[in-house]
Amino acid sequence: MEEKALLQQALQGFAGLNEADFMASLPYWQTISYKKGDYFNRHKSICKHLGFIEEGVFRSFIIDGKTGEEKNVFLYSTHHFVVSFKSFIQQTPCDYHTQAMTDARIMGISLEDLHHLYRQSHAWECFGRLLAQEAFNIAIGRTEDFLFKSPEERYLDLLRSHPDIFNNIPLYHISSYLGIQGPSLSRIRKRLFEKK
Repeated sequence: MEEKALLQQALQGFAGLNEADFMASLPYWQTISYKKGDYFNRHKSICKHLGFIEEGVFRSFIIDGKTGEEKNVFLYSTHHFVVSFKSFIQQTPCDYHTQAMTDARIMGISLEDLHHLYRQSHAWECFGRLLAQEAFNIAIGRTEDFLFKSPEERYLDLLRSHPDIFNNIPLYHISSYLGIQGPSLSRIRKRLFEKK
């Protein structure tokens, strides 16, 4: 029951859903477990679930067609939502892979079940709008980060938004997400450590 309490707390914090709204959604959430390396969603497949991460870390990545190099686009960690938003909302093939980087567990809900909740409750309609805003903010934020922020600023933002991620995934994945090489990340970490 603890996972339900965590989910309820997250939904209340995110969209102000009250207990009655949450209880109406309970039949639709399902627990899904992933082993490290399992895919939440593959490139060209349709995203079936919105997931609330109870524990674990996921990444979304593309594969460079020329070099075969994997490039991390998004990172998701415990108590965040994981979803390939455009694929999920439009039920169209996804442009990237989303993969578990650790053993992980989510509470997942389908689009069909979300639509049922939207029809049932104004509060759930509000949740849908806020979810769309959040997805937009994350996507535009990633673009603006590369335009306007230094690698060190991007690193500090990642520390703030996903504080536990550094204990769970190899640093080369973080370098890829930040758009820098491993030695540059090492220099940033050393510089910040020396400032303390």
